[in-house]
Amino acid sequence: MLTVSHWMYIIGVLLVVLTMIFRRNVVIPCVFFTFLIGWYYLGSIVGGVQVVFNASLVAAKELFSIFLIIGLMVGLLRSLTAVGADKMMVEPMHKFMGSPLISYLVIIAGTVLISLFFWPTPAVPLIGALLLPPAIRAGLPPMMGAVALALAGQGMTLAGDVIIQGAPGLTAGSAGVPIEMITYRGGMLAVISGVIALTLAWILNRKEIAGFGGKEIDEYIKSNEGINEADANTTNDPGKGKILVWALAIAMLGVVISLFVFDIKGGDASALLGGVAILLMIFAALLTDGIAGFDTIADYIAEGLVFAFKVMGPIIPIAAFFFLGNGETSPIILGEGAPGFLFDVGTIIAEVIPPTGFLAAFGLLGLGAITGLDGSGFSGLPVVGTLAAAMSGGDPNTTATLAAVGQMGCIWFGGGTLVAWSSLVAVAGIAGVPVLDLVRKNLIPVLTGLFFSTVFAVIFLM
Repeated sequence: MLTVSHWMYIIGVLLVVLTMIFRRNVVIPCVFFTFLIGWYYLGSIVGGVQVVFNASLVAAKELFSIFLIIGLMVGLLRSLTAVGADKMMVEPMHKFMGSPLISYLVIIAGTVLISLFFWPTPAVPLIGALLLPPAIRAGLPPMMGAVALALAGQGMTLAGDVIIQGAPGLTAGSAGVPIEMITYRGGMLAVISGVIALTLAWILNRKEIAGFGGKEIDEYIKSNEGINEADANTTNDPGKGKILVWALAIAMLGVVISLFVFDIKGGDASALLGGVAILLMIFAALLTDGIAGFDTIADYIAEGLVFAFKVMGPIIPIAAFFFLGNGETSPIILGEGAPGFLFDVGTIIAEVIPPTGFLAAFGLLGLGAITGLDGSGFSGLPVVGTLAAAMSGGDPNTTATLAAVGQMGCIWFGGGTLVAWSSLVAVAGIAGVPVLDLVRKNLIPVLTGLFFSTVFAVIFLM
């Protein structure tokens, strides 16, 4: 039976979604309805105010491991930049760029490789600055370079996020299932969506690719003369840079092998990656700056955490509201016996909508897409995770599958492939193409990829 608190929560969710549709940040409505529900449920204005803080505190505790791993990986990338080791990682790919198709594939491979370990947001500028110029000289239009960057990084890699596990961590936390269940399904669906989208993007633009060359390439070279070359060769100490590249390669290879050999999953996997990141940062700081590395290591960590909180910080009050909808976290916030508001509503919906059919899967995909309209891609993950748990009737397999499908909608739309006011702007700026044109290029490939990956999820994963 739905109470007044349940209806208040439903209205809050609807207003949050409406706010996203109008491309506004949802922090204010989330905080406001967290306060209202706390006030009504506890019968006290003071209690309502306290709930706003306590809900955010619970959300912060649940999400801090994600913040930390993102901050450490960005800090590691910053430590590599000091001697140009970041550029050295991708420079060997230049020699393979002999044709438009090979250049397209190299950009995809480079973007995926760097984004897996350092996240797409800091990785895309690096890849764009170093790999786009030789790709364009090989005959790849700038627009197709931007498509490759967006679909491979902001789409496929971020939607799966199988190494850092920021996205599946958020989704799993709100869905109440082990993170490895979301990571496995999300990674699989992200690859299916990405391969289809990237292949279709190439096929649909073959004529444009074939017609690019001559004057257009010359104009690009003239407009970028001296800039890209300077960027590509800015190394303080190539010798130290090579040492760091080899140290990074060996360490990350060791991490990947350890994950499989020792069956390390979930939080343990994040702990291994984060520990390696800190140790590599220390090594990089001491190698680069000597005794001064005792000071610069603190700067690297601070810069990484500042980036993590800048990107993920607004998620805390949003997640706080949706954690009220989860039956496991709501009692921690409101007190023993408190219901999971969204879980209760989802249970009623599940009685009408079969949780294992196409309607449920495409419904979660659509909801994820709507929440992605805010341009972050991550703010909707608590929504789809909580609703997936509510609709699944307690079946963890169904919960994980529905949540992973919703995760695809959130990130492929809002993470930076179909929303012009997202980080897609950075991709377009690096490639020098209009962002709205880039959205149009991505639209059909992304929607097609998501359609087939959702069908796959319903047939094979439920």
